[in-house]
Amino acid sequence: MKLVIGLGNPSEKYIKTRHNIGFEVIEKLLINFNINDEKHKFKGLISEKNINGEKVLFLKPQAFMNLSGDSVIEVVNFYKLNPNTDLIIIHDDMDLPIGKIRIRKTGSSGGHNGLKSIISHIGQDFIRIKCGIGRTENDTINFVLGNFPKEEREIVDAMIKEAGNAVIDFIAGIDVDRLMQKYNHI
Repeated sequence: MKLVIGLGNPSEKYIKTRHNIGFEVIEKLLINFNINDEKHKFKGLISEKNINGEKVLFLKPQAFMNLSGDSVIEVVNFYKLNPNTDLIIIHDDMDLPIGKIRIRKTGSSGGHNGLKSIISHIGQDFIRIKCGIGRTENDTINFVLGNFPKEEREIVDAMIKEAGNAVIDFIAGIDVDRLMQKYNHI
């Protein structure tokens, strides 16, 4: 069994914000796999599908970013998942240029409140896909909670597709080191 988690904030006002890129990747994957059974469970929206003989869960925590770990730990405990090998988390990253992704198999939160929450529940050894949103020198909170400008949307959509492809490879059982070789090309 695999658990694919996209981080974001619930509510209509956050739909296309930089901080919700994880949700956008999940939503694209749900469309690609023709999944439309999202249920409110485990403090999140969760869907499942058998993909090539593997049960795959897709989770969008719904308790706001800084409480994402509350949802993740419920799913991990219920299904007795190994965070090191059975899950992958997709999130925004201000330290990456817009449109770039980077896969890691462990690490700190890097100041990301969603990751801080998850790490406090399951530790830091889990696979993650960091999606670059760029950086601002001004108001960080308004930046991450703001929308991508129209001129960046094409770059962001390509990044969402690439992150989705990395998830598909993860589901197919490709080793994390191979995933990093394939997708970490900055």
